[in-house]
Amino acid sequence: MKESSANQSKPGFFNNVIRFLSESRRWILVLLLAIIVYLIYQLSTKSNSTSSIEYDTNLIEQQIKNVGKLVVTEGHFAEVITYKDQKKYLLDIISFEKKALVVVNAEVTVSFDLSKITYDIDAPNKTLTIKFIPKEEIKIYPDYKYYDVQSTKLNDFTAEDYNKINKTVRANLANKIEKSSLKTNAKNRLVSELSNMLLLTKSMGWKLQYDGEVINSESDFEAKVKG
Repeated sequence: MKESSANQSKPGFFNNVIRFLSESRRWILVLLLAIIVYLIYQLSTKSNSTSSIEYDTNLIEQQIKNVGKLVVTEGHFAEVITYKDQKKYLLDIISFEKKALVVVNAEVTVSFDLSKITYDIDAPNKTLTIKFIPKEEIKIYPDYKYYDVQSTKLNDFTAEDYNKINKTVRANLANKIEKSSLKTNAKNRLVSELSNMLLLTKSMGWKLQYDGEVINSESDFEAKVKG
């Protein structure tokens, strides 16, 4: 009787072992499946994140290219000067004078070549840093008209006289330009173009930096550019 009970208990023990191993395999399979699903998720998430960063970077670079043009503001100025020069002979007893009334109409341009902007894109930290914005370039295109020109053979007009007139006219025009609104208008246009970059970065959740500070609004750009 005892032998019969022992014989019956052995198959039961082996069945339990087999059942345990079968359940273990199932849990191992479930665990492996979970690991595989997790890895696939991580890979797909990382891929999507990388694609998003590349897409954002391309958008920003395209915007900078769109901004990178020549911004020109034009103005008109007039200048009238009377030029005089004397040459004296015989211990200043005899003198010969030359003079002319010079009327100048000048076209003036104030421009910013935004293709010279330099920048750095930190994609992982979503930061666009503008490193350099070019200064304005002022160009003067004068048209000279001479009236009431008086001279003699002993004191005639020379190239030196015309150079002096040109320097005087340009100095006077430069002073007028500084006092006018032309440069201010040009900088307003510059800020308007740069603000397009600010709008794009903010819409994408990026940060824009210039001159060591974060630019949060158009007024921040104005303070930097006009200051």
